[in-house]
Amino acid sequence: MTGGSGFIGSALVHRLVVEGHRVRVLDNGSRGDASRLTDIAGSIELVTADIRDALAVRKAVDGVDSVIHLAAVNGTENFYKYPELVLDVGVRGMLNVIDAVRDAGTSELMFASSSEVYHNAPRVPTDEDVPLTIPDPHNPRYSYAGSKLISELLVLNAGRTSIPRVLVFRPHNVYGPDMGREHVIPQLTLRLCGLAPERDGTVRLSIQGDGTETRAFVYVDDLVDGIICVLKKGTHLGIYNIGTQDEIAIATLAQLIGAAMGLQIEVVPGPAALGGTPRRCPDISRVQALGYRPRVSLTDGLARTVEWYRATT
Repeated sequence: MTGGSGFIGSALVHRLVVEGHRVRVLDNGSRGDASRLTDIAGSIELVTADIRDALAVRKAVDGVDSVIHLAAVNGTENFYKYPELVLDVGVRGMLNVIDAVRDAGTSELMFASSSEVYHNAPRVPTDEDVPLTIPDPHNPRYSYAGSKLISELLVLNAGRTSIPRVLVFRPHNVYGPDMGREHVIPQLTLRLCGLAPERDGTVRLSIQGDGTETRAFVYVDDLVDGIICVLKKGTHLGIYNIGTQDEIAIATLAQLIGAAMGLQIEVVPGPAALGGTPRRCPDISRVQALGYRPRVSLTDGLARTVEWYRATT
């Protein structure tokens, strides 16, 4: 697994080990953290290398039955700040993985795409068959979506010619403890930790946009359930949304985070990020047909997540 010490990767590695698999992890530690794997260090092989190092990737793939490619530079802030790096890691990494899988004769490759490939989708909830576009190549935000779109084309076409089983999944707004600081839930939580109530007892929290923007969040354990479901039952060249259909406005999300912290929140609208998506919610009927059922409610998941960030701040 590439990117196996990241937030999603480490959760997936743990699940695979529990299910009896031997796992080799390739990660350069730039965004991941090997300490997430300490408790299973004796059950995995950790290779410290950059996904852009073709030779290292080939060595890591040698002798494995299946490759799961997660390595990427995620986090919306990074899309704006480091678009060249985002594209380089995404596209060069995908090419290296495909070459390594072909050379090793590995029979199965699963690729982690992203919900970012959907921008202003023609229908919400959004199914996997809608047209995918990059609205503005001058906007660095789309470096990530662009890298994922290119990578989907690369891996699907490789699956038509030289890799016996190729699977693609598109995770939607995954959250949970220890997910980093570049995403909306930890950002709001950490900011609330540093704000004092006004005289009337409320905490005034400024946000990007007017708060009507919506997302559908999936707890990391449920995402891993979905990935395992696709890995076991997905069809060759299949593309699967994984998430929930519980669409929620960002202003309401902020209120729920505040409630989990025992705070009364007043949301203060601010300028919207250039290129932000007003609505995003996946149609998950395709993965549900494989048996996937998300189990963790947003209220319960937020309680676990907020507790972790408060304890570690």
